[in-house]
Amino acid sequence: MSQSLSKFEQKLLVTTCFGHFLSHFNMLIFPALIIPLQNQLNLTLSEVLQLSFWMYLLFGITAFPWGIMADKWDVRKLFSIFYLGAGISAIAAGLLCHDPFWFSVALTGIGLFSGIYHPVGLGWISKEVRQVSISLGYNGMFGNLGLASAPLIAGILNWFWGPDIVYMFVGVLNLFGLVVLWLLSDSKQTAINPMENKKSNSGNLLAFFILLFAMMTGGLVLRGALTITPSYFEIRGNEITEWISSVLEFSFSGNLVSTSITSLIFLIGMMGQYTGGKIPSRYSLRYSYLLFHAITIPLAIGISYLFNLPLMLCAIVYFFFLLGMQPIENTLVAKYTPSKIRHSAFGFKFVVTFGGGAFAIKIIGFMEHQFGLSSIFQLLAVFSIVLIFIIFILIYITGRQIKNSG
Repeated sequence: MSQSLSKFEQKLLVTTCFGHFLSHFNMLIFPALIIPLQNQLNLTLSEVLQLSFWMYLLFGITAFPWGIMADKWDVRKLFSIFYLGAGISAIAAGLLCHDPFWFSVALTGIGLFSGIYHPVGLGWISKEVRQVSISLGYNGMFGNLGLASAPLIAGILNWFWGPDIVYMFVGVLNLFGLVVLWLLSDSKQTAINPMENKKSNSGNLLAFFILLFAMMTGGLVLRGALTITPSYFEIRGNEITEWISSVLEFSFSGNLVSTSITSLIFLIGMMGQYTGGKIPSRYSLRYSYLLFHAITIPLAIGISYLFNLPLMLCAIVYFFFLLGMQPIENTLVAKYTPSKIRHSAFGFKFVVTFGGGAFAIKIIGFMEHQFGLSSIFQLLAVFSIVLIFIIFILIYITGRQIKNSG
């Protein structure tokens, strides 16, 4: 991390980065286990997908009330609730993963408590760290590390012991977050982003309102892509599995190989997060946001037609830009909202992105059942086209405001 960061800022980033890692790790365990759970529970792929709907929905829609609480309450206490609640829920999921109903209830608990992180952690960074954009970039990289490590760890643990042990491990890791919070937090120490004090920062609520529509559409794309990718590679990457098994002279399961490939793709996506964190200090936020999303459109169409190695290469570039836009987006949220309601603003953002994105679970289940696997990424490309039009509106409106104020 940058040497210009104070000790408090460094401690704050370590605390929030671990929380960001866990929030995404918790959500990406399930997609890696869809096909093993399908076999264990004797359900169809679309039926297994529906078990996670309430988890993803609550992960999103609870962000706003969590954000309101963070604007009025100690954020460290909310972090404690996150780790304790998600940890207990994950252990329950491990114990109940042979019963579809109760397993779904336990998953819902994971989503409920994991929803604490984004409005609390991102609001905390935007208000108390001086270098907001690059700090959000670092924070985004650790969220991406959670995305990347979850499929790999889930694949390995499932290969040896099954889905129940996977979720028991998730529970213990969340409870360990209480230790990290205790070691790194100092309630007597405080730091305020000087940029928040030098100007009233009344925000731009019209721009934020338009941005919400963009983020809602982007949430559908992101959740759909993240959820289906491990299963997508398990079905469409069988030649890679056969090649790895022949080279290493050992028979690997398709699930282990597909989750490992997914982890590699998300790991490379960390560089996209770093790139996105650097963008605001050099280029226009609005046009960078537009460019990152526009690049994903032809790549999503390519993914819908490709198999094996070409599919893997296309997916790497796709997720580099899809994940890399997040620090840009979060910086736009910080730019367009007043500091006094920053946690609530981030909470509202994640209601529409993760809450709205939860409906991607319903949509991709329907598309896979009615039109086959290829249709999923084609639909995601259509959503991205809609998103581009919304960003154009954002650019036009904010451009006129700048011109009129000048």
